[in-house]
Amino acid sequence: MNLFEITILDAVQNIFRCQVLDIICPFITAFSDYGIFWIVLSLTLICFKKTRKFGLGMIIALVINLLLTNVLLKTLINRPRPYVVNPDAPLLYRRPLDSSFPSGHTSATFSCAFALLFMKAKYWIPAMVLSILIGFTRVYLYLHYPTDVIGGVIVGIIAGFFGCKLCNYIYNKYMVK
Repeated sequence: MNLFEITILDAVQNIFRCQVLDIICPFITAFSDYGIFWIVLSLTLICFKKTRKFGLGMIIALVINLLLTNVLLKTLINRPRPYVVNPDAPLLYRRPLDSSFPSGHTSATFSCAFALLFMKAKYWIPAMVLSILIGFTRVYLYLHYPTDVIGGVIVGIIAGFFGCKLCNYIYNKYMVK
């Protein structure tokens, strides 16, 4: 599997690699470093009554995602990153030290985007566009295999779904009178 995916990563490099994307992709991927953008966005949404439920759903989805991705899956699977398998790969971004599967950047962004989608927030569309871009940048930057990104999307869907469900339960039971 690794050889096939390295071939895909190399094909992405051959097809898309250019000076413009070499500048833009690190900037886009940084949006999801440590989930800070999504945490700040969630906390901002919580501050306003009209968007409070969406922010709460995103925070819950991020916590579920963190547990699934960083505590459970990355620890259990412990897959080496592509640049470890192919040390000649050109890197444009700092080397993450954790394991590769699933992509934490991708799962975090998709957990928020899907939480917003499942809660029927109009903000889900720009969140989904940013999520897709971040997923692409993880492959472009040679930081993840394509299946890491796909795994991140799947974890994000699961975290977003359960984040939405748990948010609705909390919101209906404790916040709506």
